Amino acid sequence: MKLTIGHLYPDLLNLYGDRGNIQCLMRRCQWRGIEAETIAFELGDKIDFSRLDIVLLGGGSDREQMLVCEKLKEIQPDFKKYVEDGGVVIAICGGYQLLGKYYKTDQGTITGLDLVDLYTEQGEGRLISNIVLKSDLFDMPVVGFENHGGRTCINNCKPLGKVLYGSGNDGKTGYEGVVYKNVIGTYLHGPLLPKNPQLADWLIAHALEQKYGKEVRLAPLDDTEEKAANDYVYHRFVKEN
Repeated sequence: MKLTIGHLYPDLLNLYGDRGNIQCLMRRCQWRGIEAETIAFELGDKIDFSRLDIVLLGGGSDREQMLVCEKLKEIQPDFKKYVEDGGVVIAICGGYQLLGKYYKTDQGTITGLDLVDLYTEQGEGRLISNIVLKSDLFDMPVVGFENHGGRTCINNCKPLGKVLYGSGNDGKTGYEGVVYKNVIGTYLHGPLLPKNPQLADWLIAHALEQKYGKEVRLAPLDDTEEKAANDYVYHRFVKEN
């Protein structure tokens, strides 16, 4: 088995350790004997989504999101088809905001990819905190760090999880992130995947199932260190508050 990961615009959208997420996916594949490669796409590159099994759309500042805005319009039809056909996507922070219809900032409105029914508007102050979620997708909590000025409304979409500690999508609803088909969008970074091995494996398993058309049971790994890191964050910020 083989997976190809597409890293979109890492020269601009790589503010929050997104290469750590790529390294985590690659290593967890390799440990299981799954061949894996990553293709990094810059603004001038043509993207053939039919070659990709997982797409990572990382985080960037508002300025950097503005820079990629026009390019996103060009790739939107192919990206939309990829998503609707069950393609796997992990979108972090600014990438999460770009999944939606728009992100309204003080400097102007950034047109999103309109892949998921959500939108983001800049709020007063930034939501900065460690964050812990309870997600229906996983037995373990989902932990990370958030630092965003946008407030994201996911309308009737399914959230990634309920906030146990932190602010989440907007600091009000008590929910964080979004799940749509095989797409996960979230504000959590740090990077996200090394401390959340179940989420990393969710992406890998769904990508393999989508590619090979059959249910996949991933071989278990020794996640002692990953679970210890996850458990530390959970107990520090949830159990002690």
